[in-house]
Amino acid sequence: MPMRADEIEALILAAMPDAAVEIRDLAGDGDHYAAKVISPSFAGLSRVRQHQLVYQALGGRMGGELHALQLETAIPSGDHQ
Repeated sequence: MPMRADEIEALILAAMPDAAVEIRDLAGDGDHYAAKVISPSFAGLSRVRQHQLVYQALGGRMGGELHALQLETAIPSGDHQ
């Protein structure tokens, strides 16, 4: 069963309450999403590590309930590494 955008957002926010999260359904099928996650907790981390934190927040749902996630991560403007 596909995941809803609000479920993805809730999982990310549960793991990273300081994050701003935007989710878009790319194909209208509930299986292909784009997520933009902006969090101060990403400061000083490599892009790979930032993405790993988001995938960890999804608790192993990638490839199962969630088929594809195009991911963009960033730190808030004004925060420096």
